[in-house]
Amino acid sequence: VQLQASGGGLVQAGGSLRLSCVASGRSFSRTSVAWFRQAPGKEREFVAAIRWIRNSTAYADSVRGRFAISRDNAKNTVYLQMNSLKFEDTAVYYCAARQMSTTSRREYDYDMWGQGTLVTVSS
Repeated sequence: VQLQASGGGLVQAGGSLRLSCVASGRSFSRTSVAWFRQAPGKEREFVAAIRWIRNSTAYADSVRGRFAISRDNAKNTVYLQMNSLKFEDTAVYYCAARQMSTTSRREYDYDMWGQGTLVTVSS
C-alpha cells in the first residue's frame, strides 16, 4: 500500500483544514490508520487513529474535541478534519497504516507511511 497525504496549508488560528490520506496499491478496508505529526525540533507524536473494525477512533488529549478522523473505504481514503486550530498544531502531518484490526499510538507499530503534509497555523 502506498499512502499519499494532502490537504495541508497555511491557516489562521481558529480556522479549519481537512487532511486526506489516499491509499493505492491494494484495498484500504482492512487496515487501521493513524495520523502523526512532527513539529520543528520535536519528536513525532500520535494525533488520531481509526480501526477498520467498527471504525472506532482514538485521539491524543491535545486534539480531542477539535479533530475528527474518519474513513471512506470506497474511496480508499482516511480524513482528518481539524477545527479550532492553534499555533501549536503547526507541524508536518503523516498518515500511517497497518494491517491489523487494532490501532496503536506508537509510530513503530505502523509499517506503511505517507510522505507528510505541512500544516502551518498563524497566530
